[in-house]
Amino acid sequence: MATGDRKTADRALAPEPFVPAGGWAGPREPRMPVPPPAERGALFRTVSRLAALFDRPELPVLFPVLHQHPRLFWGWLYFASRLMPYGRLPAAVREKLILRTAWNCRSRYEWGQHVDLALTAGVRDDEIVALTRAADAIADEGDRLLARACDELCSANVLSDATWAALAARFERKILIELTLLVGHYRMLAGFLSSAGLTLEAPIEARLQAFFLRAGP
Repeated sequence: MATGDRKTADRALAPEPFVPAGGWAGPREPRMPVPPPAERGALFRTVSRLAALFDRPELPVLFPVLHQHPRLFWGWLYFASRLMPYGRLPAAVREKLILRTAWNCRSRYEWGQHVDLALTAGVRDDEIVALTRAADAIADEGDRLLARACDELCSANVLSDATWAALAARFERKILIELTLLVGHYRMLAGFLSSAGLTLEAPIEARLQAFFLRAGP
């Protein structure tokens, strides 16, 4: 077992039917604690009441953890909100791109959060499962293109001519910019999430396990 990898066998959960090659990345134990509400500051607590804007009954633990660096947090929050939930990509397309990015980066926290958000956006179980496969094995042409774009950006930091042309045939220039930045943003987040060892909140974990039971082999 590779040092630093969080393997399925390490979890006090049923074996997962979908795990990326190499296993989920990250330490065995969380490295960064989640600040309790009393330590989060009045302004942050006020913003936390707006969690519904992010399709959540409460803000994910990522937010209070990042807020430990307020100078970065508030600028990041504005930028992130321009991509989700206020981006111009259709919600289902956005969530498929984020899921493929999370899968490529082996970020279980990002994957679990966005399985839940994808289902809320109307993405079907079988479409989510397809995003765990090699791009050429994805039957839907549009999803195959999205997966290929994510794979190229995650592996080489550049879209091939063929992929760019195919995306440009489907999306206007503003959306091409947003799509590319979306993948880059969630790659950045995945690196932090896995390095910090954040684990899914109990309600999100429960819904992820329900998805595994429905969609697994």
